Amino acid sequence: MSDDPVDQIPDDMAFEDAMAELEDCVDRLESGEAGLDEAVRLFRRGAALQAWCEARLDAISAQIEELTGAEDGADDH
Repeated sequence: MSDDPVDQIPDDMAFEDAMAELEDCVDRLESGEAGLDEAVRLFRRGAALQAWCEARLDAISAQIEELTGAEDGADDH
């Protein structure tokens, strides 16, 4: 990621908080009330949040696959 604070998501941010902030960015962009500079900032922040959320979901999905795969292997004994 970039060194710009707009693009940085704290490691300890809750998924639900990231989704809420992403929804807020989208709502503010859709309202059309943001000026050009603010709209660009909101878009960049939203893109960073979306990428962060997708990465979290991928990580959780991999954990679930690992757990269910381990359980499936245990049933074969």
